[in-house]
Amino acid sequence: MNLDTVRAHRFEPIWHEYDARDAILYALGIGYGSDPLDPAQLDFVYEEGLKAVPSICNVLAHPGFWAKDPKFGIRWMKILHGEQAYEIHAPIPPAGRVRGEYEIQAVEDRGDKGARLHQLKRLYAQDGTLLATVRSVIVMRGDGGDGGFGEPTPAPGPLPDAAPDEVVELPTLPQQALIYRLSGDWNPIHADPKAAKGGGFEAPILHGLCTLGLATRALLQTCAPGRPEALGAMFVRFSSPVFPGETIVTEIFRGEGDEVRFRCRAKERDVVVLDRGRARIAA
Repeated sequence: MNLDTVRAHRFEPIWHEYDARDAILYALGIGYGSDPLDPAQLDFVYEEGLKAVPSICNVLAHPGFWAKDPKFGIRWMKILHGEQAYEIHAPIPPAGRVRGEYEIQAVEDRGDKGARLHQLKRLYAQDGTLLATVRSVIVMRGDGGDGGFGEPTPAPGPLPDAAPDEVVELPTLPQQALIYRLSGDWNPIHADPKAAKGGGFEAPILHGLCTLGLATRALLQTCAPGRPEALGAMFVRFSSPVFPGETIVTEIFRGEGDEVRFRCRAKERDVVVLDRGRARIAA
């Protein structure tokens, strides 16, 4: 990795115009509409009174796969999505024009374990209102030993050693990744079996941000039905891939005040796929 080039890089602001069709497509991509008679689901997939799922902030004004540019010297084929967090500052409209401003906050050098790159996005409405802050951690398995910079944002600690207070099961469709990718992530490992095998997977995998969207659904369904505006913040650590068609089991632990902890498992394999989850949900 060319650390000085990474440190000096400045992203141009990214403008993204989207409409109700895009908001509905995103919601369908994370499984909303599975019960078309449920008013809480129709809020996100029917244009009358349409609301945006809060986690749509992760895909709006996306910078693309910038790390693939040879000038950075990043071994991009060894990149994994490690963590994702978002904080909602104002309700995200179901249609509009938004601006994404990006910066690289830090790179952690982990030696023979690679490196972790911390990226920050601020998402603004056209009038300048700050809508959301989105943080991503990219795990660069082939780029350790090149040094680091900046102050990484610490992740939440482990989950409580106790039984969950609620459990929510949400199925995924075999074609789930093929729907979700229409919201902007065209990485072929989510669609092409040959590309998936080249990446070390037995079959195409579900996007990590799609699994995060499923966790968002589970939290809204359980902790804030009919109130997407109550979800103020969320964090997840991606711990294992999901295969389309698997059932995602979200285990929810009620905390003090408005804090909720959670994790997600792939039911069929009993594997934790999202870990150390934390959310802030207003009562």
